[in-house]
Amino acid sequence: MSLTMKKRRRAEVIIPRTWLGQVKVQARKAGNKVGPVAETARDVATHRVEDARVWAAPKLDQAAHSVEDQVAPMLSAFLTDLARKVDVPPRVKARRRWPVLALLAGAAIGAVGVAMYRNNAQRWTDTMKDSLRHTGADASKWVGDRAEETADKVNRAAGTVNEKADTVSKKSNDISGKLS
Repeated sequence: MSLTMKKRRRAEVIIPRTWLGQVKVQARKAGNKVGPVAETARDVATHRVEDARVWAAPKLDQAAHSVEDQVAPMLSAFLTDLARKVDVPPRVKARRRWPVLALLAGAAIGAVGVAMYRNNAQRWTDTMKDSLRHTGADASKWVGDRAEETADKVNRAAGTVNEKADTVSKKSNDISGKLS
């Protein structure tokens, strides 16, 4: 016989003789089909979450620097100016003016904060819309959810099959014990 000729190998098929054996074989086949899909979906979802974190870190750092560079100097100048205005000679009736100045200062600081919050919220919304258009984060979330649902269903089905298999096995043992 030459080395180039291939031998045909026969695949041995084991046919279970009991109903319990058939159920176990079907459960194994189902687990082998669904298991890799759930793992792949989980890996994809994990990768997408890591990508989102990599994207978000520089954005948060940039926001911190912009607050430090833009807001802090303006607020410091405002408070310094306010301190000069509040500090009056004792001859002037400062007691009546101080609460009004404090109230106005609080209102001014609140107005600046609201304006900055709206501006930053709008910027953040725009960047998130752009990033969602380009990354497909909704699809990855959907895939992750579907993978978790599938894994849960497989686990429940395996539990049910094991329970049924145990029940059938007990009945089979009871019947064979009575027949003996």
